[in-house]
Amino acid sequence: MAGGVINTGSHPKLLWPGVQEIWGQVYDAHPVEYTDLYEVTSSRKAYEQDVQVTGFGLAPVKGQGAPIEYDSELQGWVTTYAHVAYALGYIVTHEELEDNLYAEVSHRRARANAFSIAQTPENVGAFLYNNAFVGTFYTTPDGQPIISNAHVNATGGSFSNQLTPGADLSEVALEDMTIKIMKTVMDRGLKISVMPESLHIAPDEWYNANRILKSVLQNDTANNAINVLKATNALPKGIKMNHYFNSPNAWFVRTNVPAGMKFFWREKPKFQQDNDFSTKNALAATYMRFSVGITDPRGLFGSNGP
Repeated sequence: MAGGVINTGSHPKLLWPGVQEIWGQVYDAHPVEYTDLYEVTSSRKAYEQDVQVTGFGLAPVKGQGAPIEYDSELQGWVTTYAHVAYALGYIVTHEELEDNLYAEVSHRRARANAFSIAQTPENVGAFLYNNAFVGTFYTTPDGQPIISNAHVNATGGSFSNQLTPGADLSEVALEDMTIKIMKTVMDRGLKISVMPESLHIAPDEWYNANRILKSVLQNDTANNAINVLKATNALPKGIKMNHYFNSPNAWFVRTNVPAGMKFFWREKPKFQQDNDFSTKNALAATYMRFSVGITDPRGLFGSNGP
């Protein structure tokens, strides 16, 4: 990251007239996308914790005259969301501000700062997806990557939120994924109503995903058969492309499980300006705090194609 103080030597051309165009500080930004990846809420504490409490198992047969069998609840996995502070600013000397002939450069600095700040939660949010299949940077409380075929139940046994073997995005692979989601069970092995909601892809799969989900008939076949994914509205929230995904072969499906991927805002971005008395430098910076993670891996399913 470039550092230092912006002074008259940082861009000497701007001290002279005749510059026709000044470019590169600010570009058009993508719409906000991290909100498609997470359930976004606010926090008023230093950190947030989600605690799993298991339900009960199936009712056993009660013999005539025999006592009722009693089950117990169990505290399971605990997920901690520790808020992280992010900040970015710049310093400009008094002389640069006075001698710079192009006022729009100064005005754009605040916009450039806001541009970088806005992309920070986008990149942090996408980071978990970009590393969802490896446990190098983030693991769920059971010690597994976000997407794994060996997630551990608190009461024993395991479950999978990964399409195995991994497959590139296709009509067949997406059907297999939705079937896998609909067959999800809870920690005690009871069937629960888990349904797919949205498909999340990198830009590389944008056109492929639209062909798969929006064709009236089956995609890329001569069969005169309906596209069942479209006909059944299998993904009611549609396709969500994320420009910050860096793997063209990885794709994800978010489900209706309420405690899945979560994003907590502790402090929204705050832009502040001040002046240093001794140097006359102008200071400006933005500060924010937030955290991201996953509570219940049943909230996200994924596949990493070959």
